[in-house]
Amino acid sequence: MAWPRSTTAVRAMFSKLLIANRGEIAVRVMRTAKRMGLSTVAVYSDADANALHVAMADEAVGIGPPPARESYLNADAILAAAKQTGAEAIHPGYGFLSENAAFAEACAAAGIVFVGPPPSAIRAMGLKDRAKALMAKAGVPVVPGYLGEDQSPKRLAEEAERTGYPVLIKAVAGGGGKGMRCVDSKAEFAAALEGSRREASSAFGDDRVLIEKYVARPRHIEMQVFADNHGKAVHLFERDCSLQRRHQKVIEEAPAFGMPPAMRAKMGEAAVKAALAVGYSGAGTVEFIADASEGLKVDRFWFMEMNTRLQVEHPVTEAITGLDLVEWQLRVAAGETLPLAQDEIRLNGHAIEARLYAEDPQHDFLPSTGTLERLRLPETVRVDSGVREGDAVTPFYDPMIAKVIAHAETREAAAAKLAHALEETQIAGLRTNTAFLIRALKHPDFVAGEIDTGFIPRHQTELIPPKSDPSLHLLAQAALFLARERESAHRSNDPWDRDDGFRLAGDARETVDFMFGGKRKSVQLLHRHDGHLDIAGGTAVPPTHMNTVRLKSGDIAVFDHGETWILPLYDPFAAAEEQGSAADRVTAPMPGKVIQVLVRPGETVKRGQPLAVLEAMKMEHTLSASADALIATVDVSPGDQVNEGAVIVRFAKEKSQAA
Repeated sequence: MAWPRSTTAVRAMFSKLLIANRGEIAVRVMRTAKRMGLSTVAVYSDADANALHVAMADEAVGIGPPPARESYLNADAILAAAKQTGAEAIHPGYGFLSENAAFAEACAAAGIVFVGPPPSAIRAMGLKDRAKALMAKAGVPVVPGYLGEDQSPKRLAEEAERTGYPVLIKAVAGGGGKGMRCVDSKAEFAAALEGSRREASSAFGDDRVLIEKYVARPRHIEMQVFADNHGKAVHLFERDCSLQRRHQKVIEEAPAFGMPPAMRAKMGEAAVKAALAVGYSGAGTVEFIADASEGLKVDRFWFMEMNTRLQVEHPVTEAITGLDLVEWQLRVAAGETLPLAQDEIRLNGHAIEARLYAEDPQHDFLPSTGTLERLRLPETVRVDSGVREGDAVTPFYDPMIAKVIAHAETREAAAAKLAHALEETQIAGLRTNTAFLIRALKHPDFVAGEIDTGFIPRHQTELIPPKSDPSLHLLAQAALFLARERESAHRSNDPWDRDDGFRLAGDARETVDFMFGGKRKSVQLLHRHDGHLDIAGGTAVPPTHMNTVRLKSGDIAVFDHGETWILPLYDPFAAAEEQGSAADRVTAPMPGKVIQVLVRPGETVKRGQPLAVLEAMKMEHTLSASADALIATVDVSPGDQVNEGAVIVRFAKEKSQAA
C-alpha cells in the first residue's frame, strides 16, 4: 500500500512551501508541491531573476548578488523571504544549505518546518571523520584511513604512508568531489594536500581533510534510506554511481549491476542501521565503496559517508520503485508515518540517469558558459531541467543543463533507450558532454557491466576521441541551409539581383567555404537550371534540415546524433589571425578567479607544466603549457577575476617556434 492521495494532513501542517534552491531541483520540488496543492515560493539571485524556477513559482523573492555566499547560502535572507511570504516550510533541495545544521535550527527557531533531517543528524553525518567513527561504533564497516584531529601536513603525510599509497585526500566537510585528490606516491602528497585544502576552504569554509585508502577497482554504490519521526526506517534499494569524472558522478543507475541478493540485503541493513544510529528523519543516502576486483561480494563493501538530503540521482530510485521521493519528504516533514514496510517496497526493472552538463570533455571536462541558443531535449524519456532555450549558463553555479532518465525492463534496454534519447538532443551556444555520454552508454564494457570508478579514465581515448573534421555530409547540410535561408529571405526574380551563380543555361556551381579547426572547408552547391538545389559529387542530404540553425554569431550549428558541429563561414583575415595567435599564449577557458600563478617572465617551461590555477564553478582548474616554451609575460595576478579568452601567459615567439 501507499499513502492515500489526500494531502489534507500535509496542508494542515503547512500550505506554502519555500524552495531554498535553484535550477532543476527547485523545478522538481515545485512540480510535486503543486500536485499536492501547496503554494510555492522561489528565491533567486540577481543572476537567476529570469530563471525557470522563478517563473514556475507562485511567488518569488530576490535574495542577493550572483555569488552563492551572498544569495543561496545567505540563511538570513532566505528566512526573511519565508517570513515575508508567509511560507510555513522550507525545502532546501540539495547542495547550498541542505546539509547545514545551523540553518535547520534557525528554521525551527523561526517556527518554520525544515524539510529534512533533524540538526543533530546533519551534524553527526556532516563531518566525514566523525561520521566514520560513529558508523564504526554502530557496527557498519568503514574504509581504512586517518580521521584524526591533528591536521598538520607532517602528521597527514605520515598517516598517508601508514595507510599505504594510493590514498584519497578528502575534505572533511565536503561532497561532490570538491577538495578530493587521489595521490599515488609520497612525492605528490604535499602539492595534492595544498590543493585539496584550498578547494575545500573555498567550497565549504573548512579546510580540514581526512585520509582514506584508495580501493583499486571501486564501485560507488549508495543506498536510498527513508525514516519518519516515529522510529520507522526503510531502504529503497541501491544506486550505482561508479561512472565519474574528476570524482563527480556522470551516469547513475538502479539497481546496481551484478548485485547479489545477499549483498543487497546486508548493505540495506547497514544503511538502515546507520540512519537509526543518528536518529534520522526524511530522505538520506548512505554511500558505500565496494571492491569489484573479483565481482561484488557480501564482505567487500565499506561505509564512505551519508548525505543527509535528497540526491541528484533520486529519479532512478523513483523509476524502479514507482514512488515520489519528494512527496515522501513532504509527508514525513508533516509528521506522517512511512506508508510501506520494507517487504512491501518493490523493485521493478532498471533505470539509468545521465547528467547533461555544459562542459568540454575534450579539455578535461572544463565547465562551459554561455547562452543556450538552441535547446531541444528528448520527449521519449524523463527529463529534469531548470533551464529553457535562451537561458544563460553562468560561472556562478553548477553547469548541469538537465538530467535525462530512461527506465526499461532490463539494463540493456534502459541504456539503449537513454542513448537514443540523447542522440535526439540539440544544444548550441556552449559546449556539452552529450556525445561523450552516448559513447559511454554504448561502450561494450558498460553494456557488459564492467564498470568501476576508473571506467572513464581507462577508456578515455574511446570516450573522448580527437575532434575529427566535419564530413562532407555535414558541410553539405550547412551549405544547403544557408542557400535556403537566402532564398526565403530574398525572392526577387530579377537575375541581376541574385548572388547564387545564376546562369541562363546549364547548372551553376557555388562554392561555400566554412572554417573548422583553423582550416578552410569547402563544399560546392549545384544550382540546377530547373530550380533544384544539389551538392556537387552526389552527396546525399536529408530532405529536411530541422537539425541545422544559425547562431547569433552568424555561425552555423549542425546537430548529428548528439554531436554539435559549429561551422563559421570562412573569413581569411580571421583565419590568419587565429593561426598566428593560437601558439603564443594561454587564455582562460572560462570566466573565473585566478588562484595561483606558477611561473614568471623569463622562465622556461616544459609541455604539460602547470602555469596557473583558475577557480570557476566551485572547482579548481589547472592551465598548462601546450609545448616547451619561454615565458614572455604573465598577464594576471592571484585574485584577479578574468573573462573567457583573457590572456593568462604569453610565450616568447622564438622559443615557441623552436619547440
